[in-house]
Amino acid sequence: MENEQEQAQFPKLEKGSEQKSIKDLDFLLDVPLEISVELGRTKLLVNDLLHLGQGSVVELTKLAGEPLEILINHKLIARGEAVVVNEKFGVRITDIVSPMERVKQLG
Repeated sequence: MENEQEQAQFPKLEKGSEQKSIKDLDFLLDVPLEISVELGRTKLLVNDLLHLGQGSVVELTKLAGEPLEILINHKLIARGEAVVVNEKFGVRITDIVSPMERVKQLG
């Protein structure tokens, strides 16, 4: 058997191909993403859940003053702090998760 090596064939780059690449990525701009901000978590027994009522307090795992976690499609991408804007809650981003941290989340 002969060892035949084939060379990879790539299309020639033409002037303006960068613009075409950007235009090809435009379809991503309309992809909906779910953004959520997590204040904290807890685990409850069903029995405890059934005893909750108006005025009940549920203790969360985070301490007061700790950064909120900003998630996109359930993946941590940033941290921030709660703010009030025009009588609505919002979040001010204080830290973007590094690419290395994001890779560690996958494992």
